[in-house]
Amino acid sequence: MDHFLGTTVWFVPCYTLIGGIMSGMWSPGILRRIGPRPAGYANALMTLLAFTHSLFALPGIWNQPPQTLSWTWLDAAGLHLSLDVEISAVSVGAMALVTGLNLLAQIFAVGYMEMDWGWARFYALLGLFEAGICSLILCNSLFFSYVVLEILTLGTYLLVGLWFSQGLVVTGARDAFLTKRVGDLVLLMAVVALLPLAGTWNFTELAQWAETAQLDPTVATLLGLALIAGPLGKCAQFPLHLWLDEAMEGPLPSTILRNSVVVATGAWVLIKLQPVLALSEIGLAAAVAIGSVTAVGASAIAIAQIDMKRSLSYSVSAYMGLVFIAVGTGQTDTALMLLFAYAVAMALLVMSVGGIVWNNITQDLTQYGGLWSRRPLSGLSFIIGGAGLIALPPFGGFWALLQMADRLWATRPELVAVLLLVNGLTAFSVTREFGLLFAGKTKPMTVRSPEVHWPMVLPMLILAGFALHVPILLWQWQLLPDGLSFNLAAAILLSVSSAIGLGLGAFVYIGDRWEKPVRLGSASLQNFFAYDFYTAKLYKLTIVFAVTIVSRLISWFDRYIVDGFVNLVGLATVFSGQTLKYNVSGQTQFYVLTILFGVATLVTLAIWL
Repeated sequence: MDHFLGTTVWFVPCYTLIGGIMSGMWSPGILRRIGPRPAGYANALMTLLAFTHSLFALPGIWNQPPQTLSWTWLDAAGLHLSLDVEISAVSVGAMALVTGLNLLAQIFAVGYMEMDWGWARFYALLGLFEAGICSLILCNSLFFSYVVLEILTLGTYLLVGLWFSQGLVVTGARDAFLTKRVGDLVLLMAVVALLPLAGTWNFTELAQWAETAQLDPTVATLLGLALIAGPLGKCAQFPLHLWLDEAMEGPLPSTILRNSVVVATGAWVLIKLQPVLALSEIGLAAAVAIGSVTAVGASAIAIAQIDMKRSLSYSVSAYMGLVFIAVGTGQTDTALMLLFAYAVAMALLVMSVGGIVWNNITQDLTQYGGLWSRRPLSGLSFIIGGAGLIALPPFGGFWALLQMADRLWATRPELVAVLLLVNGLTAFSVTREFGLLFAGKTKPMTVRSPEVHWPMVLPMLILAGFALHVPILLWQWQLLPDGLSFNLAAAILLSVSSAIGLGLGAFVYIGDRWEKPVRLGSASLQNFFAYDFYTAKLYKLTIVFAVTIVSRLISWFDRYIVDGFVNLVGLATVFSGQTLKYNVSGQTQFYVLTILFGVATLVTLAIWL
């Protein structure tokens, strides 16, 4: 049975795709008769089947060499395209994580969207997302990985824009789509350029080729930078990071999946391409620089946000920046470990705040307070999620960050400092959110705020229990350091940075010792962080301004030069036609006039010449 489940695990994306198609075919005529709920139930059932298949196939594949499958897609004119699949413990485990989180998100959506008639579209798009991510995990081809990334970009646009009658929703969906397209266009150039250089798009073969490849340094640098561009947009890294907080306008159950695993799709491809990136020192340095700037900058911006979903979205960008640092320093296994611990913790944080938003309407943190006595389950889940996100022993995030710090300790101490700073800022940020939500006195918005109903509480508590077991799973997978290789100094520094962040956050935001709303520094400094370093205004003054000027010049040239020439030819044709019609009227005086006009023209030309 284990062998059968292992060899057929490639069918897992098909389960979710079938579920999405079933939900999408729920026509309005059927909806009017039985309502939208069966569409969601059908998709959730297929997701449960996909999760069960992945989970039961994992023991049979564990400690086994990767299996490869290949189907010829196109073989013509010297071009051979094959759909390559790699089945390994990492890929099957990742699919189990994705399908499990999506199943919990769909159960959460049963309660969150109980009065929404967009069930069929919502669940169909969730199925499309899940199928795309699982396909990307199994795919062993750069070309088809790019195709799947494009499908996921379209899915992001449709899912963020689910409530298309709202202006902010439409703007957020459009900006998310266009921002990702910038990086995707550059990535496509790299995909096309890589084939004649390496002769293959297969990730395994690309890694083997990269071991002995001798590329011109300029070519290697351009190729590495182009390969980074796509994941840069997908992972919401500076300067293509603004789309993620705008995407928060979409339904919150979709945010559970997007903030935990969808943003990690770019990081997954980046990890697969690490051997090719290693051909260029500049490419690796660019990945480290982008990750460092994003991690520190986004962590600082998260502290200045009053929208709870925006604050979490910037923490997402910060941790994806740490993944960029890990890939840039050659720590692909650390990057995978960090993605696993981060995905569980962030999904739990989004769930815990989602229930609060659902029956309190507002997302403004300044209007909350005193929820601990009213919503202890949500508060406890938030604490577990926040503890799993930072380096707080013995939670999962601590071991991932410790492994990363340990490997950077001797060679890149400046990156260890970045890691400590990001960890401390994130600890302060999650404590700040907890204090504003659950501590202090109740406010008008929180006087009546009971715990939400079971479809939203049950998946949150299940995920909280799983987050508590992440260290046990890491120990069973032999990913935790033993006593001999334990970097005690790095562990102490990480724990101290977490303690400082938690302590400062508790001192400022828990209790009444500090006046609320909190003023840290001058108003201009706060606005600098609150408005995202004024990145949006910088875009308007540079890129948007340049595009506007060029567009207006092209419009003027098209209207007055191109259209003007065409209109001139048309007017000349009409005038000449109107003039020549008098020559065929049959009246003698017009013929005489024409002859005289012709003779006069000839005489004038002769005199002129």
